[in-house]
Amino acid sequence: MFFKIAVRNIRAYKKRSIITVILLACTTALLVFATAYMDGSHERMIRSSVEIYPGYVQITHRDFRDSPSLENLIFDAGQVTAALADLPGIAVLTPRYESFVLFAAGNKAVGGMLTGIDPAKEGRVSRLWESRKQGEYLEETDSALVYMGSELARRLKVGVNDEVAFVGTGADYSFSADTLRVKGIFRTGLFDFDNRAAFVAKSYLDRVMGAENYATHFIVLPARPEEAAELAAAIGERLGPEYEAASWRQTMAGLVQAMRVDTIFGYITLGIIFIVIFFVVMIYTMLAVSARLREIGILRAVGTEPGQVWRMLVMESVLLALVSVVAGGLIGGSLAYYFKLHPIVFSGFEEQFKQYGLAMTDMPTAFAPLVIVRDMALMFVLSVAATLYPIHKVNGYRPIEAMHHV
Repeated sequence: MFFKIAVRNIRAYKKRSIITVILLACTTALLVFATAYMDGSHERMIRSSVEIYPGYVQITHRDFRDSPSLENLIFDAGQVTAALADLPGIAVLTPRYESFVLFAAGNKAVGGMLTGIDPAKEGRVSRLWESRKQGEYLEETDSALVYMGSELARRLKVGVNDEVAFVGTGADYSFSADTLRVKGIFRTGLFDFDNRAAFVAKSYLDRVMGAENYATHFIVLPARPEEAAELAAAIGERLGPEYEAASWRQTMAGLVQAMRVDTIFGYITLGIIFIVIFFVVMIYTMLAVSARLREIGILRAVGTEPGQVWRMLVMESVLLALVSVVAGGLIGGSLAYYFKLHPIVFSGFEEQFKQYGLAMTDMPTAFAPLVIVRDMALMFVLSVAATLYPIHKVNGYRPIEAMHHV
């Protein structure tokens, strides 16, 4: 009965009902989209920082992080590989050898990081292969061929098939130098990384640097990336105290802290939005219900109980809130899905993004149906709760007072 009466009243006051639905739908859509944008930007930052190169789990000599010198290399990479060959949870295990060198081309000289990799495995643990913009990716048998970042290539003024010389320090502290030919150029979107990174086949760099069977670190791709911390602990137990295995949350503690701070401020902002929405809905409901005081007074005068009036008004509120949050959720979810496929591009803000290590100015949103449903449920509860006080206050009038209200 109360449902039918509520529907009739909603139809009878079409203008107020439409305004209420528009107000709540817009705020629901705003909340859904704001959450999707915040989650999407965080996901982009994490993927840009973790998956592009650092990896989910790193294995190093126990003293390498505190003192990244040639004395603290992994001097038996084969032994580490063999020790972890049967450890469950490892999808890919690959060694790297990093060395800071001086690149030179023509009259340009630029410092950078030259890294020896296993090209096939590296293509699975990082996004170097996916980031190729020009030329070709590396192969295991390549010798004196380099795959370099787009910003580094720009600074050296070289392109595919051009020659680049380098000089650096070998594993035995001798000078190592050679001439490389640019095989490919990549662009990851991390400005600092693209500005200094270059890669060659590890078999070639091992010969040039005198570092056969050496590695600065190993990268591990977990079968389940969300279990990176647990896998790192298991690897540490397997290898013993000589080595250290750390998940990305340890190796990139600064990023984790930044995400936490950003999330806190994001939820504070959303909390302020919630408070504003709550009082806007409450004030509007107070005005709308107060305009119906004569009607409520007549209902009370003909014998309608206060509880029945209360249930009728709450049912109206519930129905309007339900329609509003569904409409708002569909709108906000559609926007989140669209901008996930077509990221928001902040053209003209390249320099500001570079300050945060990003060369790309496009930010996708996250499309998570469960999160959208959660936001819709929060808005539904908020919308209904905001109407309870006005309904209670208006329902507290005596029939004679309500009938004579102007």
